[in-house]
Amino acid sequence: MFTGIISGIGTVAEVQAIGAGSDMRLRIAVPQHKAEWAGMPGVLIGASICCSGCCLTVVEKDGGSFLVEVSAETLSKTSLGGWAAGRRINLERALKMGDELGGHIVSGHVDGLGTVLSQTPENGSTRWTFRVPRDLAFFIARKGSIAIDGVSLTVNEVEGDVFGVNIIPHTAEETTFGTLAVGDVVNLEIDMLARYVARLAERDL
Repeated sequence: MFTGIISGIGTVAEVQAIGAGSDMRLRIAVPQHKAEWAGMPGVLIGASICCSGCCLTVVEKDGGSFLVEVSAETLSKTSLGGWAAGRRINLERALKMGDELGGHIVSGHVDGLGTVLSQTPENGSTRWTFRVPRDLAFFIARKGSIAIDGVSLTVNEVEGDVFGVNIIPHTAEETTFGTLAVGDVVNLEIDMLARYVARLAERDL
């Protein structure tokens, strides 16, 4: 489990196809200037790390990077299929018992992809709008929580298949929102509570 509070920006250092090419192996370099990531203290083989919203398992590591393997299923349902060496990604280590829950409960299971429609300066922040698949829009609520590329955010408004959020300068500096652009594709995870409430309601109906 994660909180959606990004602790560092990593970089895809290497991309390798596995077998016939339907699966992928990624080596991700960690931000050495961040105390939590320098030397990766406490990161064990088998640990879960949220990589731009997608929970991945560490299969190998050294002091400056870790290796993950990604299935064809994950590649088809997330933005990872388009990742290449040099791409910057949001990183968050798994939540420990007793840690501060500063964002909201995030599982690292991507529900779908969104597309950046606009970014507009608004006072001291920037308002971003995203288009999502219509079946996913049903789960997004005004003032509810959503994770965008692993970042915990509050939804400002929802109109049909479009929703908006505001990003403060600190968030832009500490996450990949600082380099996100109109037309980019992002990983989305809806609020976990909304997912299960909708499933229960579906069963009752």
